[in-house]
Formats: sequence, C-alpha cells, structure tokens
Amino acid sequence: MRLLHYVYTRLSEDLMLLTLVAGFLMLIAVMPEQWRWLPHLVEWHTIAILAGLMVLSRGLEDSGALAQAGRWLLVHMHSERRLAVSLVLFAALLSTVVTNDVALFIIVPLTAGLGNMARLPVGRLIIFEALAVNAGSAVSPIGNPQNLFLWQLSGDGFITFLVAMLPIVGWMLAVLLLLTIAAFTGRRVDVGLAVARTPVNHQLFRVSLLCYPVFLLLVEFGQTGPALVGVLVLFLLFWRRVLQGVDWLILVIFILMFIDLGLLARLPFMIDVAEGLIALPGAEITGAALLSQLISNVPAAIFLAPFSEQWYWLAWGVNVGGFGLAIGSLANLIALRLSRQPGLWVAFHAWSIPMLLISLLGALLLRP
Repeated sequence: MRLLHYVYTRLSEDLMLLTLVAGFLMLIAVMPEQWRWLPHLVEWHTIAILAGLMVLSRGLEDSGALAQAGRWLLVHMHSERRLAVSLVLFAALLSTVVTNDVALFIIVPLTAGLGNMARLPVGRLIIFEALAVNAGSAVSPIGNPQNLFLWQLSGDGFITFLVAMLPIVGWMLAVLLLLTIAAFTGRRVDVGLAVARTPVNHQLFRVSLLCYPVFLLLVEFGQTGPALVGVLVLFLLFWRRVLQGVDWLILVIFILMFIDLGLLARLPFMIDVAEGLIALPGAEITGAALLSQLISNVPAAIFLAPFSEQWYWLAWGVNVGGFGLAIGSLANLIALRLSRQPGLWVAFHAWSIPMLLISLLGALLLRP
C-alpha cells in the first residue's frame, strides 16, 4: 500500500510522468500486439549511461565542491546579469565537449548550490542553461546524439560537419545571449555570510571527478555495463548516501519516453506525416524542427533520415527543434527534472518557444 501511495503521489505531482503514463496506456490500447516488443523500444545503452552520470553528478554535488565553485563565481561576478551570461557561456562550451546531457549534470547542481548562497532566480538560470546546452552542442558532431547519428550518415570529416553547423549555431548563441541579457537584471549579487564557506569532502570530489572520464572512456569502448556496475558498487560500498540522493524516477521517465515514442513511430500514418513534413516550406529544416516538438529531436532525426539525404539540413532542423516544447530535447527534460522546482515547466516554455521561432527563422534565412 505504501508503494502504491508513493506512485500515486508522484504521478499526481509530476505532469510529465503523468502524461507519459497516459500516453502509454492509450498507445498500447491501440496496438496491444506490441506488448512483447516493449523492451526492444528502450535504448538501454542510453539508460545505463544516464544512470551512471546521475550517480557521478550527485557525488560531485554532495562533495560540496560545486558549492565552493559557485561561491567563487558569486564573488567574482558582481551582478545577476554577468553571472547568468557566464553560466550560459560555460554551459554552451561544456556541451560541445562532454555532450549536452552531461553538461547539465555538472552545471545544474552547481547552479542549485548558488541558490543556497545568494538570492538568485535559480529556476530561470537553469532554463537558460538548458537552452545553452542545446545551442552549444549543435556545433559538434559529438555534442549530442542526433548530431552523432547524422554525422555518421554523412560520411564527412569532423571539421567538415563542424563548419557546416557554424552558421546556425552562431545565430542561436547570439539570440540566446540577447535573451539572457534581457531576462536578467544588473542587480548586485551578495554572498550570504552565513553560507560563505562550505565544507568540502575532497575524497568524494576527487573520486567522482576522476570517474567521469573513466566512465565515458569505457562507454566509448562499448563497456557501458561494466562501467555502470563499477560506479554503483563503488558508491554502494563507500558513499551509500549518494545513491539514496539520486532521483531514480528520471530513469522511469526516460524508459516511458522511449516506449511512447517507439510506439508512436509504429503508427501507419506517421510515414505520411514524415513525407508531408519534408514537403513543407523550408523542407528538412522546418519538418525536422516541427517533428521534434512531437517526438523529440533524436527520434525525429532517426525517423526522417530514410526520407532524405540532406543530412546537414536535418541536423539544423533537429537542433533548432530542441527548443520549443520541453519534449523537443532530452536535455530539456533532464534540466527540468534536476532543478527540483515544481511549476518550472510554464516558465521554461515562455522562453523556449520564442527561442524556437527565432532560431527557425534564422535557419531558413541562413540556408544557402
């Protein structure tokens, strides 16, 4: 009974989870023969990577080192606007190297720690960090999953892909910086004296930080399972409280999302939808951006690829499609979940939808 009460409480409090559960029930009612294929719809490799990163990022957060780094930022960035611009640029740059999802696992806990030190619009900062990693990761072939997929299809070199993405990424970052300047005030930020110093667990920090590159390197060489088991065993033996602090429900949300989107893509009319989207003005760019609003940009890239060989226009479209509705990008969902701030969804869309419209306009104007 206690478990059922917990599930009911989380469903009633979490709109995204409730939507995914309702979507699953409707889709499986339409296609009951798909029951046996449900495990195959989940990208378990992605779920395993996500689980490992959640544990490591929680370790960094619990170590207190992120809070200390945040205090340094607060001391050196004397206004809310300068702090916001610094965090946005850092998030965008970080996402080009460690992918957009990983960047959020680092910067969102850092930002949450800042809120304990000074009066800041933490929720708005996290929103703009989500927008920043979507924009910054678009320039790199390895910045996000959709780029990696389309880069492999293109057969082009790393630099060739990067150069092809520069125009749209430059436009998105310029727009984002202007919105950041408009969204945050020049109000002075003062560090609270009571929380000016935070104790740091140096051992937990060093181990968590060292495990990041080791974990990602093992993933790169196809050893995701052993890498995850190693992380879980390590923290279970030495820092069990870190595992207890992880929001494991995020994994349930992502599993449901993979299932819902996989079932949706199997509906017969979706093929007609794909052909119709590519026939729109702006072709692949417009079609990919719009489809991303329905099934997220990674599935949109995979779904539209067989219907076109314009890999770069697809890449432009799905990266622009990461803005708009929260489901447009997995990074959006991660940021909103990590924020632990109920009601942030509405504020997110107030900034993300204009970002989608302006970015799409820019993409259409910049396309040769």
